Amino acid sequence: MHRRFAIGLNALLEKHFPERRVFLKSDTDTRFIRLRPHSQLLAFAGAAAIVAWAIIATAILLMDSIGSGNFREQAKRDQRTYEYRLNALSDERDMRADEALAAQERFNSALQQISVMQTELLASETRRRELETGIEVIQKSLRRTVKERDTARAEAQELASALDNQGGTPGNGEDSTGDGMLDFLATALADTAVERDKISNDAQQALLEADEMALRIELMRDQNEQIFSQLEDAMTISVEPLDKMFRAAGMNPKTLLDTVRRGYSGQGGPLTPLSFSTRGQEPSSDAMRANRILDQMDKLNLYRIAAQKAPFAIPVKNSFRYTSGFGMRWGRMHNGTDFAAPHGTPIYATADGVVTHAGWLSGYGHLVKIRHEFGIETRYAHMSKLRVKVGQRVSRGDQIGDMGNTGRSTGTHLHYEVRVGGKPVNPMTYIKAANDVF
Repeated sequence: MHRRFAIGLNALLEKHFPERRVFLKSDTDTRFIRLRPHSQLLAFAGAAAIVAWAIIATAILLMDSIGSGNFREQAKRDQRTYEYRLNALSDERDMRADEALAAQERFNSALQQISVMQTELLASETRRRELETGIEVIQKSLRRTVKERDTARAEAQELASALDNQGGTPGNGEDSTGDGMLDFLATALADTAVERDKISNDAQQALLEADEMALRIELMRDQNEQIFSQLEDAMTISVEPLDKMFRAAGMNPKTLLDTVRRGYSGQGGPLTPLSFSTRGQEPSSDAMRANRILDQMDKLNLYRIAAQKAPFAIPVKNSFRYTSGFGMRWGRMHNGTDFAAPHGTPIYATADGVVTHAGWLSGYGHLVKIRHEFGIETRYAHMSKLRVKVGQRVSRGDQIGDMGNTGRSTGTHLHYEVRVGGKPVNPMTYIKAANDVF
């Protein structure tokens, strides 16, 4: 069976690959090489394999070249798109910063207007009290004058009655006495008439002054109503966004205000909380309304102080881009937000506080820590140069260093952290809360 198969295979090979001889001739001799069918088959298979490998390799290289070109074009398109988005974000950030500055200016202008309105309100209240006191004095004078007038009339009637009772036929002595009495009565009646006319004129003038004062009080009440309305609107516009900002940052407004109030318990200044005296009487609606406005002013002032002491600002004012946010990154927790900008870009404090660390710290590189109110701490890492010292008190917007690439860093950027009670929180919570308000 095997022999028959071998014979058949050999015949098939003889048909397609007949035996060939290759003659090699020299000057003295002639030799030949016999190429059997099996040898020719092996040579053909080897050549075919080499050609196939060359074709496949060429196709792979060609496809890889085409694919690489497409990938590079796609990468370039993605890069252009990314740069366009970064530029758009940078423009939007600049616009937001301009809006924030404009809002801060409007806020300061509103505070100045509120201070002026408060001064006008206090002056109006003082004028109202003076007018009330003047009306009381005029009313007392009017009542005294009327009483004196009634007394004079009664005396004149008594004198007239006495004169009538002494009529008849008196003697000569009695005539002289009667003439003297008549002269006295005539003089008294004349004086009484003059005094009566004077009292009447004074009373008429007092009534006119009272009407004028009543009109002035009414006009003053209208003016006070306008001032109250403007102050209430200003308080609503100013206080509610600040309350919303602190709540969005995860801070309890009541606890916050109590903390600020304990730290600022001194009195004085244009926005010091006041209370109108009622002189032992029930407070009027205007007094209650004024006290409510003053309470709102006090609350606004406390919010203003708290906003300076919480990290609502952005640590970089120049053009920058966000390169990494708060959260998991590369299998580990990233406790802050990264801002990338050119080397040496100024870094600013985001709130008032005290520097607790300024130096090298492991992977942070050159690091600055600032302790703020309400148990908040901010960290600024990888800086190239430090511009503050430990124990130094800084305010929002003070430059504390320059952006760099120190420590465990892959490029020039600022690593910015916010910690509350020692635990890291997302810094963008505070920045976005402030952007929504300012």
